[in-house]
Amino acid sequence: MLGEFVDSVLARAAARRRNGLHGGVLPTRSVDTPVGPVRVYDSGSELPCVVFVPDGPNVIEHYEYLFGLLSPRLRLVCFDMPGFGFSFPKASYGHALDQGARAVLGVLDALGIRKATLAFSCANGFYALRAAQLAPDRISSLVLSQTPSLTAMRAWTDRVIPSPLRRPVVGQVAAWFMRRKAAHGWYRMALPGTTDAKPYQDKALQALSNGACYCLAGVVQGLAREHAASVNGVATPCTMIWGPGDRSHKYTDPKSLLECVPRAEIVQFEDCGHFPELEQPERFAAILLARAGEAG
Repeated sequence: MLGEFVDSVLARAAARRRNGLHGGVLPTRSVDTPVGPVRVYDSGSELPCVVFVPDGPNVIEHYEYLFGLLSPRLRLVCFDMPGFGFSFPKASYGHALDQGARAVLGVLDALGIRKATLAFSCANGFYALRAAQLAPDRISSLVLSQTPSLTAMRAWTDRVIPSPLRRPVVGQVAAWFMRRKAAHGWYRMALPGTTDAKPYQDKALQALSNGACYCLAGVVQGLAREHAASVNGVATPCTMIWGPGDRSHKYTDPKSLLECVPRAEIVQFEDCGHFPELEQPERFAAILLARAGEAG
């Protein structure tokens, strides 16, 4: 589709003018998946594996502290989904559920990982759910953050996402030119008023300045094309952590996730917003270690 082509051209044009992020605490590399190459961090141990995906405009570097807590007991893999961070989307990548799930399973294949827990957040949680549907023997458990049902997410989109971003091509161009302003403002809305947004903003804006992509319109349009019940009926053990301080989700019912995963456990971090895994990393790490251990 034309919108996906526009995203691909804009993302790659910016990347050619920048050097990317190098020499960070979390060394990364590119691996091939069925939907294109993605940027990956892999701690590379033989321990039980947990796979993370940042919720854009977050990038892998936002997870440095959390991974320091977890690395003694888990193999940690983190990758930018196509269209976000430094995983540049192909013109054929439309952010469909099956495409996102193939990216997840492709990373597992490329790294030789037989089975893993997926720790995804927000819209990326739907790709985790779809991967669990397609390959239940490879996904031991799900630990999601701020992922309601797909029906509830569409209502969120109607409330929060400006209507031009929902239109192919127009949305891609608008999102591109507004990406820095949108990233800066997003943290103010997504975090509680008492939380300092600057550390989150600084990492995201540094990445964007160095050529990272933030294809917000693409993922909004891609998920809008999916049937609302597409990820219903997942049987994989699932815990979702919800931050009620996320003002963007003020009217979202976290229990709506039960439409997708009827036996999901929902845990509220009352003092958190949109990023409970980053806002309260010690608390999140304790839950993740328990769930990954039970699944293993």
